[in-house]
Amino acid sequence: MEAIVCLIIMIPFLIFAIVLSQGKGAFLLAGFNTMAQSEKETYNEKALAKFMGKIMYGYCFCILLWALDGVFQSEWLFIVSLLLFIVLTVFTLIFVNTANRFKK
Repeated sequence: MEAIVCLIIMIPFLIFAIVLSQGKGAFLLAGFNTMAQSEKETYNEKALAKFMGKIMYGYCFCILLWALDGVFQSEWLFIVSLLLFIVLTVFTLIFVNTANRFKK
């Protein structure tokens, strides 16, 4: 049952990752959609969306590992996926917020 719940949660993440990896859907990114239009124009919207799509694929992989943990009842899968989730989140925060990487 736990695995099914994880897979159901993973579906919207996967759809969001596919849309973002095509360079579309940046308006769905929190923070970006609340910016003034003049400020949005200073960002490379397509590059930002593609990067966040890759990050979303990483989160999908973490959720998949959680689902596998539910199936196999192995604690190490949960630990690995949780560590990957934390590392991915910290990496994303540091990468996006340092050195104007997505500015035009």
